[in-house]
Amino acid sequence: MSTFVLIHGGGGSSWDWHLVAARLREQGHAVVAVDLPIDDADAGWVEYVDTVVRAMGKAAGGHADVVVVGHSLGGFTAPLVCARVPVTLLVLVAAMIPLPGELFADWWVNTDHVDSSDDDVFYHDVPPDLAAEAKRRERDEASKALGEPWPLHAWPDVATRYLLCRDDRLFPADWARRHAQQRLGITADEIDGGHYVTLARPRELADRLEAYARHADPPRVGAT
Repeated sequence: MSTFVLIHGGGGSSWDWHLVAARLREQGHAVVAVDLPIDDADAGWVEYVDTVVRAMGKAAGGHADVVVVGHSLGGFTAPLVCARVPVTLLVLVAAMIPLPGELFADWWVNTDHVDSSDDDVFYHDVPPDLAAEAKRRERDEASKALGEPWPLHAWPDVATRYLLCRDDRLFPADWARRHAQQRLGITADEIDGGHYVTLARPRELADRLEAYARHADPPRVGAT
């Protein structure tokens, strides 16, 4: 069995993972879902990683295999965790892939991202009750982390998978395929669902993560 460390995206919280976490626990895994200090003006990338590592220390469950999963903006934090503590696998779900020294504000232009014309890029395929609760729980991004350069000099030496969502309106599939290839030199895996696949298709996502943990590691990669 594995320990899954689940990192939410921008404006989110550990609640975004609650359905996925329940499914993984049913399968016998330990789960650590964190609330990043995104609403703390004094919190930088160091404080983000400290928050995750502290949570791992309290609730890792003693399992040797640790799988870190970053969703959306969580793609900035997840590899920083992998550089700090031993990790078996890193999974990026509909995630942003930063380059060394890159600012969050610059990432959008650097990756040729084009804003969607759709009114609802996040919750269009999420059940209405869950979508309403997700909106109620949204938090402001007020931390200083987003104004700091991404601190790693290179991608961490850890097996990495990128899982795109075929119905994602924020990071469309064609764009996400290029993003994974250009920044990590890997071919993205794919799953049905929109950007908030954690709420729209939690069982499918949990089963995919569980399968990743069971099977052979993919090659290690380096940002290009």
